Amino acid sequence: MLFIRSAAGAGALAHAIATAFTPATSVAGAQDYRFEAAGPPVKSGRATVVKIRLVHIPDGKPVPGAVIFQTRFDMGPDGMASMTAPAKLVRSSDANLYQVEVEPQMGGNWALGLSAKVQGETETVSGSVPITIPK
Repeated sequence: MLFIRSAAGAGALAHAIATAFTPATSVAGAQDYRFEAAGPPVKSGRATVVKIRLVHIPDGKPVPGAVIFQTRFDMGPDGMASMTAPAKLVRSSDANLYQVEVEPQMGGNWALGLSAKVQGETETVSGSVPITIPK
């Protein structure tokens, strides 16, 4: 019985030591990231190009190389979330920016929803960026 108590105590001590010396970056999560607009939308033919930056909140630095796997463009901010428009990720010449081509049917307040995988994070990073399309 004494051995079991000692083994449990040793396990708890080992866990406490490992937790105390683990770098803070290993406990980061999806909540440590934010998508934000990187300038106003720019009309390009039929589409409008929206530039997005993914930021690591604790240090304020942009996050290059994330894999954006889901986009949604809707008029939720104007109370019409069911009104959606095509949104397609396109290559950006700037490694710190992500570009999305959207095709809104009308001007107004839109929301660009994004989901991404960030290297070293197990959780999916998701967020929404308000975008105003001129009327």
